[in-house]
Amino acid sequence: MTVWKTSMRNFFAHKGRMALSAVAVLLSVAFVCGTLVFTDTMNTTFDKLFAATSADVTVSPKKAEADDLPENGRPESLPASLLARVEKAEGVKTAEGGVSSAAVTVVDSHNENMGSETGAPTIAGNWTQNDLRSMEITSGHAPRGPTEIMVDADTAEKHHLEIGDELRTIAATGDIKAKITGIAAFKVTNPGAAVVYLDTATAQRALLGAPDAFSHLSLTAEPGVSDARLKQNVVRALDGSAAYKVQTQAEAADANKDSMGSFLDVMKYAMLGFAGIAFLVGIFLIVNTFSMLVAQRTREIGLMRAIGSSRKQVNRSVLLEAVLLGIVGSVLGVGAGIGIAVGLMKAMGAIGMELSTEDLTIAWTTPVTGLALGIVVTVLAAYIPARRAGKVSPMAALRDAGTPADAKSGWVRAGLGLVLTGAGAAALWSTTQADQASDGSAFLGLGVLLTLVGFIVIGPLLAGVVVRALSAVLLRFFGPVGRLAERNALRNPRRTGATGAALMIGLALVACLSVVGSSMVASATDELDKSVGADFIVQSANGQPIVPQAAEALAAVPGIDHLTHYKALGAKLTAPDGTTTDERVTAADPTYAQDVRREVLSGVLDKAYGKDAMSVGEGYATAHHVKVGDTVTVAFEGGGKAELKIAAITSDDTALDQGAMYLNTSTAQRYVPADRMPQNMMVFAKAKDGEEDAAYAALKSAIAKYPQYKVQNQADFKETLKDQIGQLLNVVYGLLALAIIVAVLGVVNTLALSVVERTREIGLMRAIGLSRRQLRRMIRLESVVIALFGALLGLGLGMGWGTSAQKLLALEGLGVLEIPWPTIIAVFVASAFVGLFAALVPAFRAGRMNVLNAIATDG
Repeated sequence: MTVWKTSMRNFFAHKGRMALSAVAVLLSVAFVCGTLVFTDTMNTTFDKLFAATSADVTVSPKKAEADDLPENGRPESLPASLLARVEKAEGVKTAEGGVSSAAVTVVDSHNENMGSETGAPTIAGNWTQNDLRSMEITSGHAPRGPTEIMVDADTAEKHHLEIGDELRTIAATGDIKAKITGIAAFKVTNPGAAVVYLDTATAQRALLGAPDAFSHLSLTAEPGVSDARLKQNVVRALDGSAAYKVQTQAEAADANKDSMGSFLDVMKYAMLGFAGIAFLVGIFLIVNTFSMLVAQRTREIGLMRAIGSSRKQVNRSVLLEAVLLGIVGSVLGVGAGIGIAVGLMKAMGAIGMELSTEDLTIAWTTPVTGLALGIVVTVLAAYIPARRAGKVSPMAALRDAGTPADAKSGWVRAGLGLVLTGAGAAALWSTTQADQASDGSAFLGLGVLLTLVGFIVIGPLLAGVVVRALSAVLLRFFGPVGRLAERNALRNPRRTGATGAALMIGLALVACLSVVGSSMVASATDELDKSVGADFIVQSANGQPIVPQAAEALAAVPGIDHLTHYKALGAKLTAPDGTTTDERVTAADPTYAQDVRREVLSGVLDKAYGKDAMSVGEGYATAHHVKVGDTVTVAFEGGGKAELKIAAITSDDTALDQGAMYLNTSTAQRYVPADRMPQNMMVFAKAKDGEEDAAYAALKSAIAKYPQYKVQNQADFKETLKDQIGQLLNVVYGLLALAIIVAVLGVVNTLALSVVERTREIGLMRAIGLSRRQLRRMIRLESVVIALFGALLGLGLGMGWGTSAQKLLALEGLGVLEIPWPTIIAVFVASAFVGLFAALVPAFRAGRMNVLNAIATDG
């Protein structure tokens, strides 16, 4: 009980100092809990949606996938005659044919795309009784003919659509113009998809290209018949045909969830990774807080030991304070995490992915995880200071506050840090020597871990060197005040090292990602300059194939020297050694060899576009012992088999089309039926000499009716690439900001406790003539030099990581290393302002100290 009372008294006696550490715990726990609540809510939303849209039993083509975006523009289909067969199955109450396709674009009368900008699909289909499970018509009526269309309420509201407005649906078979006759609202949350409904006959003709086909059949069970029983009966009615996939409602929902699962998992674990970084940074803050509190209470702890307190009791007292800190921070963090999740949902809504707070999901594991993490991490962080407190002897009651440094421990720590850093540097060097990216990535991960831990361990030694160097450059201009700031920063190298290390972690990741991102952009730009001979590239932003009518519009553009159609086909390749592998082959016009220049290791690439010929990449040729002149058996997906002669082997030392296998479109057309032939994924164009500007304008004009596609010249393409990588980096920087905020709190806490520790000293300096302004400047300069120390270590370490990572990218064809010096310098300068900001409150409090009271303070 005495230990508990002592812990409570100390905790509340230093509640102001504990508050900053509690904020670090709060932020870290909040990010973890917010991530878990947000992703659980997304799972709940999609679970409800998929369950509501699935029939009791669904029959679909065997090859149909939940996230299918057909390359030929037409979803897999089954014959309409199948409907009569399944209707006769025992237990079927109703059966109806459904049509659904995501290979469409819907535009309004102003040619504005009605689709989501978040990547959610645009879905067109026919209106069926099964849709009443998830939708209800709120105004107008369902389409009754080819000139009528119904749209979902969310899309109508977002784009201000009303009954009577005209929409154009762009599909592979042509454009369909129809007026809105109805608006249907989702009964469950729609995460952002745009949905339109056509009448059945129009949907069959326009989306499937066949009047006697459906993309799926929806079956409802009679009362008392389970979904599993109905499935068995339907399979029996189909004679167990392997051409069809029969799924219960639960199985269909699970298949849809699986298609979303990988995306949600990546997002979840990425966000949890950043939360882990924040926790790591928070550990330094907590360690510093308790180390300084223990040092300041040395005399008090000595008195406790003198009157009979055991080492274990002192140790437990400090750890109980950590438990209290962990509980308070974690409880507040769980609540803040729910708020973060709601904020993320609102943010997603602002960019088009609608998530309702009615689906907010807080699993019991979320608060338990948050509390457990927060408390365990806090106690672990306080363990070393607690042990140090337990080692305080009763004689410390006769000394001034503060524990002397352990010189032996310092040298052991420095030696261990040097060993770890050296081992990490060796691993990073090994990364740069790797011949395979898979081998190098293991060395990279080990190098990052060891150098990070090494820099953390060696921090106090580095503090003495780096702070002196920074002070010589920056603080000498401030005279005696600058020298005082330098000495204060060097007074406790362990404390300065830990404070700087907290900032170092976040900035190291920023620097590493900046180097990688800049190198990727520079490499891709260099590759474009060297390899791309085409003037223009036409493609969609979300990977949609180019519909035939758009391709025809492009073909009619004047001033074009040539157009190259680019198609991607799935195929099984059987090499001469007998091995069969699934591959993607590129079918293109012979002019593609001019549009994208490839290094040829053997053979002649032009001959690969000859009759029954092809090329393969270096990797495939090496793995399967293929050489020019060999014959490879190619079984085209949806088509027949071909015996193709290898005419060329291309180098894989490129970022464009690495490992690509080329053949002439006419060759593919001989073996793949027209209705199974993929549409163009891209179209390349070369303008006639001197007509580049006119051709650029003409291509844009020709494609203007199809807003899903963009015409880009090489400058546009480079800018798009730069923007995409920049947006990704901005998201990562935003997530890393949490760790940097925690690190800034660490600087604030260190300074605040340092000011308290030096209360008497500050009073004496004020008494002998140091002004308030000079005192505040001294603390601000100390903060700046600590922040710059952490920034210098972090940026240097991060550039080392980024340089090593770029060597792995070079193995994938991204061979240009570019250090983004403007970003690095901006971050370094910003770190100085971070130091100034962190010092505002401690400097203000120090300046307000009463001189006599400060002098009278008991050491």
